[in-house]
Amino acid sequence: MKKFSFYQMALTIMFILITLTMIVPLLNILAISLSDPSVSRTMGGLEIIPKKLNFINYKVVLSHPVLLPSVFNSVFITVVGTLINVALTVTAAYVLTRPGLVFKKYLMVFLIAMMLFDPGLVPEYLVIQKIGLMGSQWSVILVNSVNVYYLIILMRFFNDVPNEIIEAAKIDGCGHIKMLTKIIMPLTKSGVATITMFYAVIRWNEYFKASIYITSAKKTTLQVILRQFIVNDDMTSLIGAQNILNYNELAKLDYNALKYATIVIAILPILMLYPLVLKYYASDVMAGGVKE
Repeated sequence: MKKFSFYQMALTIMFILITLTMIVPLLNILAISLSDPSVSRTMGGLEIIPKKLNFINYKVVLSHPVLLPSVFNSVFITVVGTLINVALTVTAAYVLTRPGLVFKKYLMVFLIAMMLFDPGLVPEYLVIQKIGLMGSQWSVILVNSVNVYYLIILMRFFNDVPNEIIEAAKIDGCGHIKMLTKIIMPLTKSGVATITMFYAVIRWNEYFKASIYITSAKKTTLQVILRQFIVNDDMTSLIGAQNILNYNELAKLDYNALKYATIVIAILPILMLYPLVLKYYASDVMAGGVKE
């Protein structure tokens, strides 16, 4: 076995400690949310094992008449929005990396200028209002359909595809659509997966624009409801709990544990995305592609 030097050992210990500072708070939130309300109030910030396992907090939170619709709204906005983001970014990156593209330099200057100089919220709001998307989920989905920074990242991946493979595909009669879907994208799975993850995280965490453009509580995102409950201390989620708990049980509930249960529900779906993305980094997709 390869021996660790003192420097490597110190570096490893440091990164383990940094990792624990991020993992322990999450495990603590999960443990408190799964503990019985009678003991969850006394649990400290370093306890990561539930005491008297009880799912009452999740029953109460999920009984909220608006929470479950907001989860479905966030899922819809995330899935549809990410598909649109990835489709537009992939096609734009393919076009901008083709040799001989007319006005390519000017197009890149324009895109970079748009990335550096944001037009601002007021013009965006007026456009959304003018085209009649105010109050619709499409107002959140269609805004920022392409992130220029992610586009440049994907262009870098596309440029790394060897020209020999592209030329061989052209000789075999491969057109642009087939070139993109059958050659470029399979060889750059890690890049496409990376921007997909970035877009999905942004879509799932959408709060600011959803709170401005979506006025209906039944159409808004989970993050808006989460902020009302966590930040504003809005306890209206207990309205639905009256159907599953009696008065004495409601009085014994731990409000902090209820908040933690809401946080777990909000972060769990996006955490499930990471294992699906990480598998594309297991090996080099270009390995063996070209022999010179």
